[in-house]
Amino acid sequence: MTQKECSRCKNDLQCNTEDISSCACNQLVISPRTKDFLKKTNYDCLCNSCLSELNETFQQIEEEDTLADLEEGKHYYIESAYVVFTEYFHISRGYCCKSNCRHCAYGYKPESKLPNI
Repeated sequence: MTQKECSRCKNDLQCNTEDISSCACNQLVISPRTKDFLKKTNYDCLCNSCLSELNETFQQIEEEDTLADLEEGKHYYIESAYVVFTEYFHISRGYCCKSNCRHCAYGYKPESKLPNI
């Protein structure tokens, strides 16, 4: 077991990269959409809490037409004179724009390299 930091929430987690089948993340059932999303991110290991939250987000996205009507507080909020898009919006959009967004759902940092989408 290796002590790591969750790439998303920065909480500590135990990772078993030597035997991934006995790692804590393997106890969760991750949806195919969540798996596809994770392949597009720059994340390393994620804690079970973050993985569960992402699964729930994708379930909610599947139940709604989330970008048809943008909802303040859910997709964006206003800060001073700026519209700030939420992590939920970025996940719903389905790709990273690599603009160093405040709530980037893909773990993008200017020095990181994401796969071309």
